[in-house]
Amino acid sequence: MPKEKKSSDKTEKKEKKVAVTKTKATKEAKESKKVVVKKEKTTTAKEPKKKVVKKKDEVTEATGVIASEVVAVSNETKKENARAMNEMFGLVSYDFDDESDLPVDVKYDESSSAYFVGTGRRKTSVARVRLYTKGDKSISVNDKKFEEYFSSDDLQRIVVSSLDRMKSTGKFRITVVVKGGGIRSQAEAVRHGIARALTVFNPEYRKRLRRAGYLTRDQRMKERKKFGLKRARRAPQWSKR
Repeated sequence: MPKEKKSSDKTEKKEKKVAVTKTKATKEAKESKKVVVKKEKTTTAKEPKKKVVKKKDEVTEATGVIASEVVAVSNETKKENARAMNEMFGLVSYDFDDESDLPVDVKYDESSSAYFVGTGRRKTSVARVRLYTKGDKSISVNDKKFEEYFSSDDLQRIVVSSLDRMKSTGKFRITVVVKGGGIRSQAEAVRHGIARALTVFNPEYRKRLRRAGYLTRDQRMKERKKFGLKRARRAPQWSKR
């Protein structure tokens, strides 16, 4: 009996040793696999594969046109569109050719007694302008010659500037009734009224007068005085004591 026990103990020990060696071998194999997988990941991270992605035809929501089918816009068309927008909003920030915009064959009927009306405004000044093709070619403001009414050369240039732009000086008899405001605001109101009357006479003048800025009503006004202040924004001097 004791001999049989000894033999059974020996076999059990041998089996345990074999099991321990097997577990060690499996652990080592797993660790080696992990190291190989890590090396593969590093190599893939260093050298990423190039993916070829096909671009889908995107349809724009506004036009409903496929984006790949849109034709590139030339610089000339862009400039034309910008000029059209500037004309629409009365901007005068770009250069233009004066001679190209001149209307052709403008007829001045000197026998007709018809007149063309335009109303100009600036600050609190209002100018009622009438253009006559008949009669002596002069400008009268409030039943006076405009040289007498506007004594300075600067104001006279402002009054005649819209006529000079259209090269129509000496071709109309102009009568103006102006009221309100100061002398300079009255001169600018007369210029505004003459420009409007010229567009009534010939609508083709509108393009060049708009570019020059003579058809836009200048809305800048003196700001009203506020109570507690000396002027619109000037506050009285503050004293500590």
